[in-house]
Amino acid sequence: MESVCVVLVGVWLQGCGWRASCGGCQRVVRSYDARLCRRRSSGEGSKREGTKRGRKPGRKAKSDMKAKLERSRQSARECRARKKLRYQYLEELVTNREKAVIALHRELEQYRVWSKELDEGKVPEGVLKLIEDEKVKKNEKE
Repeated sequence: MESVCVVLVGVWLQGCGWRASCGGCQRVVRSYDARLCRRRSSGEGSKREGTKRGRKPGRKAKSDMKAKLERSRQSARECRARKKLRYQYLEELVTNREKAVIALHRELEQYRVWSKELDEGKVPEGVLKLIEDEKVKKNEKE
């Protein structure tokens, strides 16, 4: 008599086609369409009949459940604390970036004003100071 195993692990190999091993009997299956493996019930492969899965009733005492609940509550408290710290960090990051954006907007506006003054033939005071500072920095490097 034959029964059917579901193929649990499978990979496509170039030149070999679909190659997979059967979860029940660990037999290698080589066929592109092979998703199922037929095995004989004559002892080939492992058989798990008569075993129950899942929780066993009456295994844990109430004190274990109380301890589990307390651990769960403690874990939840720690999770909330981590979340609060993460949000504080992100809010601080956002405020710092917003301040940087505002400073850049001010600088851009200053450059626009200087550009208009230069177009009118005037030399802005700030531009002269900026040029002098650049000369000083260049001399310090040398």
